[in-house]
Amino acid sequence: MPHAAVLTLAISSTTQAETTMPETPSDVQAAPADASKTASGLASKVLQAGKGTQKPAAEDTVTVHYSGWTTDGKLFDSSVKRGQPTSFPLNGVIKGWTEGLQLMVEGEKRRFWIPAGLAYGENPGGGRPGGLLVFDVELLGIKTAPKPPAVPEDVAAAPASAEKTASGISSRVLTKGSGTEHPKATDQVEVHYSGWTTDGKLFDSSVTRNESIVFPLNQVIPGWTEGVQLMVTGEKRRFWIPGKLAYGDSPPPGAPAGTLVFDVELIKIVK
Repeated sequence: MPHAAVLTLAISSTTQAETTMPETPSDVQAAPADASKTASGLASKVLQAGKGTQKPAAEDTVTVHYSGWTTDGKLFDSSVKRGQPTSFPLNGVIKGWTEGLQLMVEGEKRRFWIPAGLAYGENPGGGRPGGLLVFDVELLGIKTAPKPPAVPEDVAAAPASAEKTASGISSRVLTKGSGTEHPKATDQVEVHYSGWTTDGKLFDSSVTRNESIVFPLNQVIPGWTEGVQLMVTGEKRRFWIPGKLAYGDSPPPGAPAGTLVFDVELIKIVK
């Protein structure tokens, strides 16, 4: 299955007519003495007080206007210049944004000095700017994320009553389905899902994003390819997938290790 990707702010390729050229900040080279600073090294200064009281959480989706400069004053990206604000999940962007925007309220405009370690690094490549970056961000709106699903009571291990396949996948039906057809490995499926490590940590969930996903069943982790074929449309099932059928015991950076627990609802088989 697709693990929640770590997204970064991308330089937009929109061809929308330019409207306003943001003015380069006079303090673009370094944060002034009166800027506030967090333990991570993120510096910021309020340019315009907000009218709201709510601050976004990392799981929320925010709508913002922003402009970004390198410390030599080069503007490398700007929604203001394009005349179109942008929206994104706050935990899907660079670390400096995830942390910094949680300090803001609606209507606030703030300038951030984001060190390379919280941005794209010193020499990121791929057209992305390196080093310390300066952003002016105006928080226009907050869309609160759905409440995370409850941690399964049997997340630590599959119960004795669970079904088990020859490969080692355990599962139990949580809600019976209304369909009769099982998907094949070559089919595409639409699902809602949540995934936990066996210590109860939620590492990915389409439920919290409030958006189901569609994918080819033969292009995800082996435990999903095999397990979802046991299901019918409308069914919800809990899986305990051993590491060898997931991301392994020493997975790539950002992927969870060992046995994983998934609640999966099969919404539709897409031919």
